[in-house]
Amino acid sequence: MFTLSETWKKTYPTAVVGVLALHNVANPRENVALNQQKEALEAELRDRFSGRDRAALRTLPSIQPYYIYYKRFKKTYHVQHQLESVALKGKPIPKAAALVEAMFMAELKNQLLTAGHDLDSVKMPVGIDVAVGGEQYTGISGRELRTKPADMMIADAQGIISSILYGPDRRTCITPKTQRALFTVYAPQGIAKDAVQTHMLDIETYVRLIAPAAEVMINNVYGIE
Repeated sequence: MFTLSETWKKTYPTAVVGVLALHNVANPRENVALNQQKEALEAELRDRFSGRDRAALRTLPSIQPYYIYYKRFKKTYHVQHQLESVALKGKPIPKAAALVEAMFMAELKNQLLTAGHDLDSVKMPVGIDVAVGGEQYTGISGRELRTKPADMMIADAQGIISSILYGPDRRTCITPKTQRALFTVYAPQGIAKDAVQTHMLDIETYVRLIAPAAEVMINNVYGIE
């Protein structure tokens, strides 16, 4: 169902991509158990990173590889900014529908870049690839996007569903009706395969707070053998 292009293997030989697919999920506007876990995570992050500043966060083993990747494109890593907001400035984790919040929570806990999709909107097969540059897709906000050359991207049979620099697309986004969810984790050089596996377990754990009957369809890390 998922393939790695030869270009991706040659361009990013030490990178990996995690793929987690779950069915029997739900996406209510909010969930009490998830809200409680979210408050606990906010407190944990503030305690863990107490006394640190932006420069210190940038050197974290979980963030530095993204900092290096984004810097090549003259961009900054948005998950770091979100972590600063919650852990250093005391702001709450942004409100979203429960399934998306579960993904955000895992992102903040582990700092690994993740895209979420409605699996029933994804047209198989799915390929993990490298952008030539100029490929177009509609971002989750509805804005038309053009890829940057050499950016990692993922595309299904109909088009791009995400890229590192510009995030997920609108066509396959998670909706209130989502019953099968797909999460993909971009991990550039320096992020260990084990860290990606732990991150996907955290996503699964948070999703099960919302949907206890959720079942794993795919749990795999593509890249380094």
